[in-house]
Amino acid sequence: MPHPTTSRPLRTPAAVLAALAVLAGSATPAAAVNSVPAANTSVWQIHDAARPGLDTGSVRAVTQNPLLGFGSIRVKVSPIAATDPSARLNGQMLRGFGLTFDGVDRFETTSAVRLGGVAVARDVLVKRTANWARWLDTFTNTTTATKTVEVSFGGAAGQNTGTGQSRVLASGSGDLTIGPEDAWVATGGVASTVANPAAGPALGAPSAVVLGTPAPFTGALAGTGVHQRDPFATPLPTTGMEANFYGYRNTLTLAPGETKTLLRYVVIGRTETAGTAGTQISATTTAAAGLAATPDVTGLTTGEVCELANWDLATIPNFDPGLCAAIPAPEPPSAQPVLALARTTSPYDVVGRSLSEIKADLEAGRTTSQEVVRAYLDRIGAYDGGPYGFKAFIHLNERVMAQARAADEARAAGDTRPLLGIPLALKDNYDTKDMPTTNGTLALEGYVPDRDAGQVAKLRAAGAIFIGKANLSEFANSGGFSESGWGQTWNAWNPSKTSFGSSGGTAVAIASSMAAAGLGSQTGVSLYAPSTGNGLATLRATDGMTSGAGIAPLTFLQDHGGPIARTVEDLALLLNVTSGTDPDDVQTVDADADARRPADWTTGLRKDALEGKRFGFVADAFGTTYGDPRTIDAVRASFTALTAAGATVVEIPAPPAAPTTAQGFPQPAGAGRRNEGWKRYFARSASPPFTTAAGVLSSPKVLPYNRQTLTDGPGLTDAEVTQILDYRREYKRRLDQWMTDNAVDAVLYPGFRSENFDNDGATLSSDRNSGIPVSNAGMPTVTLPVGLGPSGDPVSLQILGRSFADATVLGYGYALEQRLGLRLVSPASPKLAYDASAQPLEIEQPEPAPAPVTPAPVQPPSNAGPGTPAPAPAVPRGRIALDLVTTAAGLRLRDGRVRVTVVNRDPAALLTTVTLRARVGRSRVTIGRATVRTVAGAQRTARILLTRSARRALRPGRTLRVTFVVTSLDADGRLRSVNTVATVRR
Repeated sequence: MPHPTTSRPLRTPAAVLAALAVLAGSATPAAAVNSVPAANTSVWQIHDAARPGLDTGSVRAVTQNPLLGFGSIRVKVSPIAATDPSARLNGQMLRGFGLTFDGVDRFETTSAVRLGGVAVARDVLVKRTANWARWLDTFTNTTTATKTVEVSFGGAAGQNTGTGQSRVLASGSGDLTIGPEDAWVATGGVASTVANPAAGPALGAPSAVVLGTPAPFTGALAGTGVHQRDPFATPLPTTGMEANFYGYRNTLTLAPGETKTLLRYVVIGRTETAGTAGTQISATTTAAAGLAATPDVTGLTTGEVCELANWDLATIPNFDPGLCAAIPAPEPPSAQPVLALARTTSPYDVVGRSLSEIKADLEAGRTTSQEVVRAYLDRIGAYDGGPYGFKAFIHLNERVMAQARAADEARAAGDTRPLLGIPLALKDNYDTKDMPTTNGTLALEGYVPDRDAGQVAKLRAAGAIFIGKANLSEFANSGGFSESGWGQTWNAWNPSKTSFGSSGGTAVAIASSMAAAGLGSQTGVSLYAPSTGNGLATLRATDGMTSGAGIAPLTFLQDHGGPIARTVEDLALLLNVTSGTDPDDVQTVDADADARRPADWTTGLRKDALEGKRFGFVADAFGTTYGDPRTIDAVRASFTALTAAGATVVEIPAPPAAPTTAQGFPQPAGAGRRNEGWKRYFARSASPPFTTAAGVLSSPKVLPYNRQTLTDGPGLTDAEVTQILDYRREYKRRLDQWMTDNAVDAVLYPGFRSENFDNDGATLSSDRNSGIPVSNAGMPTVTLPVGLGPSGDPVSLQILGRSFADATVLGYGYALEQRLGLRLVSPASPKLAYDASAQPLEIEQPEPAPAPVTPAPVQPPSNAGPGTPAPAPAVPRGRIALDLVTTAAGLRLRDGRVRVTVVNRDPAALLTTVTLRARVGRSRVTIGRATVRTVAGAQRTARILLTRSARRALRPGRTLRVTFVVTSLDADGRLRSVNTVATVRR
């Protein structure tokens, strides 16, 4: 947390406390995840509570396999009250389990998620000595009414509609369809036609899902659906992009207090060549059939097995179902607190309001800046933190209410600055002199620059206030997701989807009505992608129209900072302030931005701006194999509005190629541009945390798959800077000529060519590959929403204009916006009821979570058969003991820690790993854990830190149960494990 102990606590309304207090405890670092190797050398990446903190329990990716976001659960509970804060996530992807990795193979819930009064917990086991993983999902009805729970398990097992398409390869019933009669289903890519059998891949890597006992068993699979849409209402097709998104559905009926579990397995294979085609499918289906016949329940207690709803208990090896009658029902999992429906302490409704509308209300005296800020803070409290939160902000401005009060006083005194008292969100790669600037990386945690970025300084001078710094992908390097050291942002429109990147936090803050507008940046797609995905407008202006000084770099002289807002008029109001020449920015000086920008960007906003204009489109830009063709149809429907406004739309050939070295336009190496960008960025500060690109990008605090191994290198010479500017100037000239040759005023491109995809895949986010040359050349392009696609996601149109015709292009966007009459308001963050009696309370800033655990080495596969349920645990004897202080009053914890001394008395052990899990009573939810590694003869003390809620739960009379999972590797390379339990009653 940036300066958590030195900052004065922010006073804000009561509605903010609940979620922002949760925000402080649950906002987690991003993009590392925990990884577990498998026997076939594949590596499973599991989304747990460690970075990026998606905490879904799903598979981010598996090497050599097409699973991309698989194993999540969507849960739909009925009945569910409209006043239940969790109702807006009903049917969405569940997250926020506090899943913690033990460093070996298991991920356990530390705080069950509540949905409609049902507590949901997950336990994931990755079988390191095999090629499968196991999911145990537990559902407990904590209410006094019977609940129906529909559960979809699945995700993406392929992508596109070509050779990457996933198809059913085999099933437990012997056919190629999926139904209740199947105990397992295997899927994979289609065979390719390879002339030389020894060349190239012949078959995509297969995978299989083991579903449980088939029909006529009453708990069998209920059906399938499209997991990435609404699997409970959308049947799974057999062809097309959506055929990749398997949703395996089960339905549970839970009486009050009842618990049921669903147990599933996923088996993975690897890509194989034509010469060995069929080997991986055979291995995968054999493993799946084996698990279906004799499910592996190693590590599950008898009580947990008794609760299985999708398995006939008579099929469990070495298990007597008759024992279940004598087993007392386990305590329900420790769940997150029941939240009251959030309320707002402001009488002013900000939901769906544009910056221009808020500006007009402030100037007319219909509201105050304090009311506007308080309304936004209440919504941040309700919707940005906790398991259901968007994670749009990294840091909140602790002085924002004081600044709003000062703005109101200035207005009363006659101040007429254009953005006075309007709260904006800033992407956290813009320097701010009064808030940390992290660029999404823990390597820059706590860094407060000496001065504002160029555009920030202009906004501040115009009276704007900044409600906080918005989340982004680390170093702004991803267009698909916004995953930083503080969490991964969720889509404002559909909270199972990606927010896109890298300006996802800014876009989500605006779309969910947590800020009036904001600033983002774009090197490739990072303004238009999150704007498209969240139903907003943006302008990527011509190179040099706005300053990049004080924006952390990605690619020097291609990075561009620009506005994101709800309407095109809002963009114009921001550009009135932010555009123009900045002596600290080489591109604005080269472009002579002051001379090229309009005196007032709003003067070009006319409803008749489209009349008589001629727009081109490139046919290939409007085709895709990655999405539902109806998505493109929804974008093309905007052509009708253009023609109705008096414009003509014609097909034109593809744009010209970029300049080449052979044509006299050489480009310096990428390393030089990277080094130059960081050198100039750090040179703005008197005491930067780093001075070189190598220093910051190689920091051990950088997320693992973003971390680079670099040595200091030179930046660019003046001649090389000129080369880049000449290249981009020539590229613009060619695109201007292309439009002239085809007699068009501008060219149309889709925002996306597909619908939006879920937030948990490594790369699958959308099809943005339209070929638009906006960033590589630096051309002005306005993006605006034009409707909704077949999945209910926003779709947008991009209008690419001639270089430095920015105001004209913005005018086209305004006229189309007015013709459409469209204003998209996110359904995922509804209005809050006004409660004038609520009192401001103290809140804390979000903090990053611990780094991922480094797993132990994978061991060779063993020939051991399926496991059996764990017997009733016994208190360990000998040298494993609880080191606790007891008094007549009972157990007393030292500073909230349980200390456990472990003495390794195993002379044969080369390495012993002891994982300790603390639980209260018979609950299956871990409330604290620790891992120690010892060698023979060594003594180690582990300290288990219990959360505050866990310490409160450990009231007098309750039992603290500590489980020891002891894994020893002996001199012969054999892996031995034993589970023991110690209990102490308080």
